Amino acid sequence: MRLSQVILWRPKAAAALAATAALLVVAPALADKPQTVLAGPTPAAIAAVPIDFDREHPGRTEFGKLIFRGGLNLYARSPYFGGYSALAIDPSGQALLAISDAGTWLRAKVDYDGRHIKGLSGGVLGPILGADGQPLRDDAMRDSEGMTLVDGDTREGTAYVSFERRHRIARYPFTAEQFGPPTGTVTLPAGTKGMSANRGIEAITIIRSGKLKGTLVALPEGLADKNGNLRGWLIGGPTPGPILFKRIGGFDVTDAAALPDGGIVVLERRFRFSEGIKMRIRRVRADELKRGALIEGEVLLDADDSLNIDNMEAIAAHRAPSGETVLTLMSDDNFSALQRTLIMQFAMPETRPVAAGSRD
Repeated sequence: MRLSQVILWRPKAAAALAATAALLVVAPALADKPQTVLAGPTPAAIAAVPIDFDREHPGRTEFGKLIFRGGLNLYARSPYFGGYSALAIDPSGQALLAISDAGTWLRAKVDYDGRHIKGLSGGVLGPILGADGQPLRDDAMRDSEGMTLVDGDTREGTAYVSFERRHRIARYPFTAEQFGPPTGTVTLPAGTKGMSANRGIEAITIIRSGKLKGTLVALPEGLADKNGNLRGWLIGGPTPGPILFKRIGGFDVTDAAALPDGGIVVLERRFRFSEGIKMRIRRVRADELKRGALIEGEVLLDADDSLNIDNMEAIAAHRAPSGETVLTLMSDDNFSALQRTLIMQFAMPETRPVAAGSRD
């Protein structure tokens, strides 16, 4: 989602938030999507600067119920680099495919120093194609927000991509050189008609195992029922139908990813001028994913901007050789000079619970 209230990368007080937001109103070019489109795949050299999740305690690794495995601030000399809202990781954890809400894609190799992410290499940027085989140009058509692989891997396969403004979930075959054109769309549930233009289906993921294998989970950003809980759907599979995701503390959904055990993780965000940006990761067990259920899940991590976050919009999961499930997150910089494109990884080991946000 392109936030009208631009989110900052290191706010220290409400005054700083308000001042920077005002600056972006005065100088909107600092937060504009590229108005031109890529004609085809273009190599992109990606520089990476390591970051600590806790700036004041760089040796700290335990956050909530997760273990920090490293993070990077990413840069590339291209106006098309940024705005990343969805992410897929190869099962090996060594390659990624990301989509931007400017209608572009990024493919890169993920490099490690042992278990810690150290950089992205072999970067390529390219356009998402429309039904006519041409790059998406109209902002109402190219606002891609969610992605999940149907088959294949990050280099070649098929993906579902959700778009807002012109709400749809499209089926996209892709190769290393081309993403699309789409070969059809998923029929949206009737309840999606209540979505506003800029708050559409933000998160989609396909269940990978268990009784609901093959089911598409779709969660809008902020479509609430009369009790304030967030509406969502199970699409396809053995028991399709509506679900509710319990809204806690005013957070909105930004992405979701399937876990190897048949559950999912959900990434959430909250922004207020008075308090800055926050993010949350919740785990939903396979047995909680039921038609008609009110789902609460388990909070794995709560983080505010005292920690090193930005507008975190994308999440993916893979099983590492160590047996750990690793979560990879990316941020959407809104193409703003005042925000960052971050990538970070956390492991989900079976260890003692740690109070969310506590310090060692």
